[in-house]
Amino acid sequence: MSLIGKEIVEFKANAYHKGEFIEVSSEDLKGKWSIVCFYPADFTFVCPTELEDLQDQYATLQGLGVEVYSVSTDTHFTHKAWHDHSPAIGKIEYIMIADPSHAISVGFDVLDDEGLAQRGTFIIDPDGIVQAVEINADGIGRDASGLIDKIRAGQYVRTHPGEVCPAKWKEGAETLKPSLDLVGKI
Repeated sequence: MSLIGKEIVEFKANAYHKGEFIEVSSEDLKGKWSIVCFYPADFTFVCPTELEDLQDQYATLQGLGVEVYSVSTDTHFTHKAWHDHSPAIGKIEYIMIADPSHAISVGFDVLDDEGLAQRGTFIIDPDGIVQAVEINADGIGRDASGLIDKIRAGQYVRTHPGEVCPAKWKEGAETLKPSLDLVGKI
């Protein structure tokens, strides 16, 4: 069942962030746009390339008022060890949430049969409502640059009721106003 348009599941979890262990809850994701990026496991192969790519987009995302959270079923201790030993992960400035209980992964419907999180990316609005979801097979890495246009489109639609963003929409481009006179003319 799709999570689009639904409020995120309530959770409280340990996390690793900038050399410290912190607690993060679903309430922390509210009041701003958030990206939650699930990945299978620390100390693996595709995962560090994705998380490093997300870090490469982090400043731009923060400039758009977006906070980023990565989540795996590893512990916060494992996140710290990976951060300390991997050059790619050592760059990460965003919050790395631990989900060893699998509660968050189950709540976002990305837990696989082996007890690992699938490659799920969620864009969440300031009300805690899921606006976009992408889930990739284990061997297919994600490109974080596409998140920027999705965030901008989500922010535009939120502040411009009655307008929608067409395919390949870029900030400043024309939008559509769904109406009877547009039916069949696009």
